[in-house]
Amino acid sequence: MPCRRETRSPIFFGPFDVKTFLRHQLERYVQRLGELDFLLSREDIMSDMAQYRTISREHAEVTQIAGRYERYKQREADIAGAKEMLDDPDMAEMAKEEIAGAEAELVQLEEELQRLLLPKDPDDARNAFLEIRAGTGGDESALFAGDLLRMYTRHCERAGWRCEVVSESESELGGYKEVVIRIVGTDVFGHLRFESGGHRVQRVPATETQGRIHTSACTVAVLAEPDETVAVQINPADLRIDTYRASGAGGQHINKTDSAVRITHIPTGIVAECQDDRSQHRNKAKALQVLSARIQEKERSERAAKDAAMRKGLIGSGDRSDRIRTYNFPQGRLTDHRINLTLYKLLAIMEGDLGDVLDALRAAREAEQLAELESSLPA
Repeated sequence: MPCRRETRSPIFFGPFDVKTFLRHQLERYVQRLGELDFLLSREDIMSDMAQYRTISREHAEVTQIAGRYERYKQREADIAGAKEMLDDPDMAEMAKEEIAGAEAELVQLEEELQRLLLPKDPDDARNAFLEIRAGTGGDESALFAGDLLRMYTRHCERAGWRCEVVSESESELGGYKEVVIRIVGTDVFGHLRFESGGHRVQRVPATETQGRIHTSACTVAVLAEPDETVAVQINPADLRIDTYRASGAGGQHINKTDSAVRITHIPTGIVAECQDDRSQHRNKAKALQVLSARIQEKERSERAAKDAAMRKGLIGSGDRSDRIRTYNFPQGRLTDHRINLTLYKLLAIMEGDLGDVLDALRAAREAEQLAELESSLPA
């Protein structure tokens, strides 16, 4: 049996004409690069670290696009020069090879430039909170929540990201009723944002004596970590803060003080809690971060729902009620229902090998964005 099978339609970028639509956009990036070079040379910018980091980040993005565009123009010039040699019998064969190679590279560069020019979500570069909640299936669902947590933390290790537990509610037989982790690294939210939704598992539970396959489910939510300035903008009068004794395994590690914190945002009813730290102050700060992220995600979901009313998105809004994926252990199969992607490498995926899944979701989103861009252009 092959290790991988894809049933989704091939993604096709184009046809776009760099000479008309893209070239105008790309020339603006070349101009912007000059502006950013000037800004980064100013002493007042260099002395303001926050502003310097923002401009440096934009400079890196613009440099990449402008650099690929310069390469595109160079290959165009190479083709023009080679065509001038076609009339020379001694140079014609070499000129034909040059033209063929340059034209093939132009196609690749055009696709790359199209992707680079697609609109980017400013939150993509942020750290993220990842929440996993057990759903239907009782104890088996909680065990699956633990498996998902392990899968994501293993993937984070592969990516060089750092994970820390914010809050957890363990089930009696193992696994979690609910667990929230914070993931710190480069472009975390952009990579994991499409993991939000319902995850269904089909397998024989360890407690099943007759070998019957059970189906259970968990919900996953990926939230972009807001700026610290966003968190403090929440009106303190809208918050109810409760402290309680953190749960533990007992023994010397049991928390004997009311250090755990639960914060409720009264207008929305959104709740966040943290019991990871022995310090009530630090737990409060972490809970406030999670609360702010959940409020921001609520606003994002509402905007996505309005957008979805106007068009049917390929990836979807990431609503937690959506069943986005099935993990079938008897068949060793993972299926992402949004893009009809099926992979027969489930054990590797559960060990954190999520690259194929995440890449396919990102490519599907890029194809969707490109289709929207094409439809918005004048005929």
